Amino acid sequence: MSSKKKIDTGADVMGPYSLGITVKDHIWLSGQIDNTQDGIEAQTRGTLAKIDELLEAAGSSKYDLVKVTVLMTDIGNYSAMNDIYSEWLDDAMPPSRAAYAVRDLPGGALIEIVCEAFRGSGS
Repeated sequence: MSSKKKIDTGADVMGPYSLGITVKDHIWLSGQIDNTQDGIEAQTRGTLAKIDELLEAAGSSKYDLVKVTVLMTDIGNYSAMNDIYSEWLDDAMPPSRAAYAVRDLPGGALIEIVCEAFRGSGS
């Protein structure tokens, strides 16, 4: 029996991929977007809420994050995104992170966030 499991919250996906995969205590989340809202602040909050939901479905939380990659269509939104991201982290140890500007994102989203976590590694 495979130890690889799909994380499923019932959310729609835009292609042939899983929202997230776990192998033992290692968790990978595909890039998450929230293109249903306008503005970087609302899209960042919506995307982080999706990440919370997926991590919870995997028996984890933001406290277990070890690596985050942020993609934005406008690096000028970095400061606004960073303020919301910092607030969301609260008292969690900040994971390693990279942020990039990209030309376009799926569905016209302004931000996409990819995460990696190890279940049980946080506080």
